[in-house]
Amino acid sequence: MDFTDTAFVLSARRHGEGDVILSCLTRDHGRHLGLVKGGASRRSRPLLEIGNALAVQWRARLAEQLGYFQVELLAAHAALLLDDADRLAALNAAAAVIDATLPERAPHADIYADFADLVAALAGGAGDWGLAYLRWELRILADLGFGLDLSSCAVTGATDGLAFVSPKTGRAVTAAGAGRYAGRLLPLPQILCDPAAPVQPGDIQQGLRLTGHFLHAHLIDAPGAEKRLTARDRLVERVGR
Repeated sequence: MDFTDTAFVLSARRHGEGDVILSCLTRDHGRHLGLVKGGASRRSRPLLEIGNALAVQWRARLAEQLGYFQVELLAAHAALLLDDADRLAALNAAAAVIDATLPERAPHADIYADFADLVAALAGGAGDWGLAYLRWELRILADLGFGLDLSSCAVTGATDGLAFVSPKTGRAVTAAGAGRYAGRLLPLPQILCDPAAPVQPGDIQQGLRLTGHFLHAHLIDAPGAEKRLTARDRLVERVGR
């Protein structure tokens, strides 16, 4: 069994003396794991930095085996962000979210394309990297079938004045529609329902808490997922400073 593909590095975990178990997001084969022989060496480590784009070849005797990767660097995105701690934190968080939420070996062309767009925006110096990242998490939820409905109020049908999101249904609610139940709902920053709204202090962190609720509620239940998401936790703290 074998395939060739393009991929982004999600994580690289040392295995034994000098090898690495690589988790990557491939274009045609979804999130895929494999052993990189000698991946922990001084020569190979820079290739396997989170967010780097690779050409990969995977081989195994049987399809269900872990298999082996041979890798070739296509773009060293991580190196471009070494002097920008904020954007690097966003890149690490995005990779952690993918690594913790996607089932292995299930193709997700939309998620691959969205991740590629985010990496390009971060590495290319997009002006509002926090908003770009937040909107990316919304797309991840939608791509996996848990998109939020921020088009109108679930109670009144109004399209203006949306202020909350139901933690159960993911539907928006106005302040009037929320009434005495407002304390049980999740705050909705205006930047998520009005593309023209300026980013206010606290909006990005509030938005990440909103998307984080649904990521945890619907997607993050695999063993070890919470540990992998420490990178996202650090990002939420960083944007709140």
